Amino acid sequence: MDLGLTGRSAIVCGSTRGLGRACAEELLRAGVTVVVNGRSADSVETAAREMRAATGGEAIPLAADLNTEGGRAALLAACPAPDILVNNNGGPPFRDFRALDRAALEQGLAMNMLAPIQLIQAVLDGMAERGFGRIVNITSVTVKMPVAGLDLSSGARAGLTAFLAGIARTVAHRGVTINQILPGYFATERLREGFRASARSTDQPIETVEQAWTDQVPAARLGDPVEFGKACAFLCSAHSGYITGQNLLIDGGLFRGTF
Repeated sequence: MDLGLTGRSAIVCGSTRGLGRACAEELLRAGVTVVVNGRSADSVETAAREMRAATGGEAIPLAADLNTEGGRAALLAACPAPDILVNNNGGPPFRDFRALDRAALEQGLAMNMLAPIQLIQAVLDGMAERGFGRIVNITSVTVKMPVAGLDLSSGARAGLTAFLAGIARTVAHRGVTINQILPGYFATERLREGFRASARSTDQPIETVEQAWTDQVPAARLGDPVEFGKACAFLCSAHSGYITGQNLLIDGGLFRGTF
């Protein structure tokens, strides 16, 4: 399917690996110029080079910390008028909520709620003026289904979702959509970090922990980031203009709710 995105520009945050990288690669395949972002200059340069080779697209590397004003300004300087913004940021590590002091709580909110909102504030009006915009926020299945140890991440992402629910309806008539994708258990480094933490706390082999998590998924496997990237690209496409304010679960059936 032609996504109708040739010549468009995008900022994809946290796109050197994992789900963010999968989104960036699919947008590059669709003809979008993508600002590839991460914190390390080396990792960003390497990822952009590899993505250019794999897709033939124009990947612009930019090392910037989304959690700082300077980092967000650098992203916007590299792409002042993006057609697409994919918000993705690392979350707080697995940790018992009792161990979270005030500084840790504030950092988690800054990473998974405040930084995405500030980027949206910076780009939304321009998208509306140009008559096209796609904003996709990568949140988590834990917004709907709690996982012990990810309480701060879940709370901040749920806050982001609620904050944007009304805003999405104010710009839909101007060709701008805002949606969230809620990933379940995908084969990423962040999930493996969770496996390692669980293995340490339970004194089990990591293979046992991974199998226990996989066994929870009706699809009987972990997700492939490529699947996620393709769904993200569709939500960014010219064909998705009637989808806004939605929360798309991609979790292999893990969340067992009806709605």
